[in-house]
Amino acid sequence: MEACTAVAREIEKVLTKFTSYSDHASNTITSLHSNIENLQTEIDQVGADKNITDPQASILNEAMGRVKEAVTRLSSDHRDLHSSVSKVGKAIDKNFTADFGCISNDSVFSGDKQQLVNEVICQHFFREGLLDIAEEFISETGLELQEESREPFFELNRILAALKARDLGPALQWAEENREKLRAQNSSLEFKLHRLAYINLIKEGPLSVGQAIEYARVHFTPFVYQHEKVIQSLMGCLLYVKGGLENSPYSDLLSPHQWSEICDVFTRDACSLLGLSVDSSLAVCVNAGCTALPVLLNIKQVMQQRAVHNMWNTKEELPIEIDLGPSSRYHSIFACPILRQQSTETNPPMRLICGHVISRDALNKLTTSAKLKCPYCPVEQNPADAVQIFF
Repeated sequence: MEACTAVAREIEKVLTKFTSYSDHASNTITSLHSNIENLQTEIDQVGADKNITDPQASILNEAMGRVKEAVTRLSSDHRDLHSSVSKVGKAIDKNFTADFGCISNDSVFSGDKQQLVNEVICQHFFREGLLDIAEEFISETGLELQEESREPFFELNRILAALKARDLGPALQWAEENREKLRAQNSSLEFKLHRLAYINLIKEGPLSVGQAIEYARVHFTPFVYQHEKVIQSLMGCLLYVKGGLENSPYSDLLSPHQWSEICDVFTRDACSLLGLSVDSSLAVCVNAGCTALPVLLNIKQVMQQRAVHNMWNTKEELPIEIDLGPSSRYHSIFACPILRQQSTETNPPMRLICGHVISRDALNKLTTSAKLKCPYCPVEQNPADAVQIFF
């Protein structure tokens, strides 16, 4: 972020100078043009058969001098502007590192892992609705994807496109077909879709009130217990339809933000039913990398300056903890209270029969003569009775 800010400052200086020089150049050229036109008019009035007088020649010389002076000034401004532009390039070179080899791990692109990377990229294209690009990518990389793995994305993008065009039909049909699955995960998608359809009827004016009431009677009834307050509010707004909802306490029902919200709700619930994360795996990886990269570059530079860079001799673990933000926290991380280390796949958390949890390495170290005494209570047990737990 600091690097971006430093470059942004230089860009702001260039833009400020550009605006200033542009205004000055425009005013100068306009003034000179007007002055020369006036001189041309005076010369034309003298006549072709008469000579220019000494005062007139002096005025012409002064005008030529002003033109030369203006050209010199504009050239100087132009050179100064180029100097400022070059500083932007220097700021980019200074603040951004082009060589990331010191912190990269090329093994993630080798062998079968390359296939996984290609699948993640292809899935991202499908999720974003870039179907033509995805098909071309499959053709060029030789990926083998089953047709059934593509179809859900086709339907997902078709429904999202309809929602963005404010067409609720496809989404309502999908929600009704998957009603039981949506209820199982406590989704409010179907109700929110019917709510939007009801609001669309109200927007048509007083003549559609009867139709809106009938729609509410049919489609809101199954949701009365879960959304009673919202339904009461929706029915109460009917009193203000004649005078216009935009001037009523229910004006928020007309907010266009509801359409972007319903797109997000549909994407989240649809991805959940498909067993997919809400965000693209590629986007998650790129965002995490963009967050971690500046920190890793800084720590690498500090380690090199202090001649301790050889201490970080593995790419499997980081030399420091990097906070990727709440959006990138997907599960709890267990830290062993005995060894004060985070659990890993090779050193998972183990639950003792007394209920306390320690890491497997701690369990092995505390085991003596095929017995294990809990470090937090007097209970003794057989180490084999410990059970691995998953967060």
